[in-house]
Amino acid sequence: MLRADLPNSAAKILSADDVGAALNVSRETLACLKKFVELLLKWQRSINLIGPGTLDDVWCRHILDCGQIVRHFPDRPGTVLDIGSGAGLPGIILAILGVPNVRMIEADSKKCVFLREAARICELSVEIVEARAERAVCEPTDILTARAVAPLTRLLDLTEPYIKPNTICFFFKGVNYKSEMNKLKNKWKIQMKAHQSLTQSGGVILQMTSVTRAHLHND
Repeated sequence: MLRADLPNSAAKILSADDVGAALNVSRETLACLKKFVELLLKWQRSINLIGPGTLDDVWCRHILDCGQIVRHFPDRPGTVLDIGSGAGLPGIILAILGVPNVRMIEADSKKCVFLREAARICELSVEIVEARAERAVCEPTDILTARAVAPLTRLLDLTEPYIKPNTICFFFKGVNYKSEMNKLKNKWKIQMKAHQSLTQSGGVILQMTSVTRAHLHND
């Protein structure tokens, strides 16, 4: 369980130990997260994996930000598909935190090389699919995640093939999420919850279920 007092703590730069305590992970898991961050920062020198402005606060802006969604997962999450995984955020982080059956879709070949190396270094059993989201061949999933991929209208178009009636979607969104949600009206039927982000003021984790296209009928 995550610590309930975290939103106040997240206003300052957090250390690895701060984030480990917030995520309530074991020493072994924290050590694995540290190995991942070390690798991430090393590769960042040659390829752009994360925004340069977030390098000084990588533990809060990326590790904690990704890890916070686990508290909203069901006890048995089933299969997890991370769309546009990039640097493995959140896919690799979820796997390190013990979430099973994680699959990641990423189009950039260099980032896929990084993902494979991260999986090797951290001894993770994950699947990495090198393809654009709209061209990947993957079965519908139980949990779908996406972080910094596209506006909601485009994101749902991309992810529709991977969504089944009981799929739970977790989408990371910033302060303008309500504007994005408004553009879904008359296009999609969705049951939605907005969980306040623990790392970004005004940001949310959108939890979507029963995602289907709205069928308009002309009388």
